[in-house]
Parts: sequence; structure tokens; C-alpha cells
Amino acid sequence: MQSLRSITDFIRWTASRFSERGLFFGHGTDNALDEAAALVLHALHLPPDLPQFWFSSRLTEEERERVIDLVTRRIEQRMPLPYLTGEAWFAGLCFRVNEQVLIPRSPIAELIENEFVPWVEPSQLQRVLDLCCGSGCIGIATAAYLPDCPVDLADISPAALTVASENVALHGLDQQVNLYESDLFDGLPGVKYDLILSNPPYVGAVEMTELPPEYLHEPNMALEANDQGLEVVKRILNQAPDYLAPGGVLVMEVGNSADLLMELYPEVPFVWLDFARGGEGVFLISATDLSRYAGQF
Repeated sequence: MQSLRSITDFIRWTASRFSERGLFFGHGTDNALDEAAALVLHALHLPPDLPQFWFSSRLTEEERERVIDLVTRRIEQRMPLPYLTGEAWFAGLCFRVNEQVLIPRSPIAELIENEFVPWVEPSQLQRVLDLCCGSGCIGIATAAYLPDCPVDLADISPAALTVASENVALHGLDQQVNLYESDLFDGLPGVKYDLILSNPPYVGAVEMTELPPEYLHEPNMALEANDQGLEVVKRILNQAPDYLAPGGVLVMEVGNSADLLMELYPEVPFVWLDFARGGEGVFLISATDLSRYAGQF
């Protein structure tokens, strides 16, 4: 260990340890080297875009201990890195996270960065809802990219809403973003939304048993749903028409449950979205089509 001196040394060593132990990467990074770089730079209180010439800098003994402690916890506890650092990046923004909320990683981030074009005209959005908001990353990022649009966040978990509230304050959006403790739509004000965004629980019981250990640190209620993962999805599809304004749109992530959803409702015109940075299992459907088929759900 004494031969490890520079930032580069510790990133290389950390990546080797991660690969050696067969860790899973999918909570902000997708490979051992990027995860190692993120961990080491966080431990040193350095930005992720650190200029290259700094990587030859040597660590102090205290810094070495911080890096080794995080590496040890990441390996032995199989805890996702964002829970160790307390933060995650989404749509170019930093969010606070803990084990009360899912780690932000939805491909919906790409839609937000593009202000939902070409699917929605941004200037026509009068109100947006982030349903099952967790950390609030989807709704808060939407508010940041669309500063003139009010955004509501809703979640059934008070603990998740505490984290979301911290993130609203972190980004200075208290005047634009409202939070509601709500079982889906039940606790919301009587308003209509031009856009409803949702990343609800959609993992079935069988799939839960197959997840890597890292996922087991995330709140079960935010991941698992009955009815092969579709219980909450069906409830949203059934109720959303009552909360969408004319011309409104629902965007929902259902992940690996997409095939089952299409199999159950082959006539429903879900529009499955493609993402330049990867990701799948996100559909869009209009308020008109939802109203037409809501009885099937």
C-alpha cells in the first residue's frame, strides 16, 4: 500500500480491487475505472472534472485513509457508491441521496435536458407532476430546465419527501416546486397537469431475487410491486386521465416490465422512447389515448 502515492495510483488500485471482487456497477457508473475515479475524487473533495495535471498529486496519510475506508465499505458491504458519498448526479445536477430513496439513474434525464422536445412544446407546459418522486430528481431537474413551470412532487414515503425537500432547497426551487405526501394521486390538489412524469415501483418478485446485492440497499417499496411488477403501473394508467389536462402527456419508466405491459395491452398505443445515451423501458402516451383505454387497466 505504501507504494500508492498519487491520485492516479489510487484510482488504478481501486479499479483493480473492484474488478477483482466482481462488484456491480449501475448506480451512476457502468465500469470499475469510472467508479474508482468517482470514489477517489469524492474522498479527496475534488470535482469530477479535475484537470489532468492534478492526477499526479500525492495523497496525505489522512486522505489515503479516507479512500481506503470508502473502498473497503464499497467492497465489503456492496453498498452503491452514491450512498457512500451521499450524492448522485442526474441531468447535470447534483442531488443528495440516502437509503430512503432510489439512486437517480432514469433515462428520463435525457428528455429533461432536451426540455421534452419533440414530444412536448415546453412553452405550453403550465404544470408538471413528478409522481413517485423519491429524491425528487426528475421533478427538480424539470423545474431547473423549465424555470417558468410550476412542478409538484408526490410520494407516499415521508422519508423520501424529506430528501426531496432537501434537494428542492439545495437548488433554490422552493418557490417553484411543491411537495405532497400522497398515495399516487390521492393526496394531490385538484389540478390538472400538462405533463406527468413517473418512475414508479415496477420490479416483480422473481426479478427482485435476481438483482445484484447493490440494489438491496435501495428501499424495497420504491422497487418492488405486486402483479409481476405492474400493480402500481396499472393504477397510474387507470387514474392518470383524471389528472391530465386536455392535450396532456404521461411519461413513465417501467424498465424490464415493458415486454409484459405490451403483452397485456397490445392495442394500447404506447410510444417507446429511444435514448442517445442508452436506457429503455420508458413510454409516452397522450391523455386522449389514456382516456380511450383506461378501462382496460
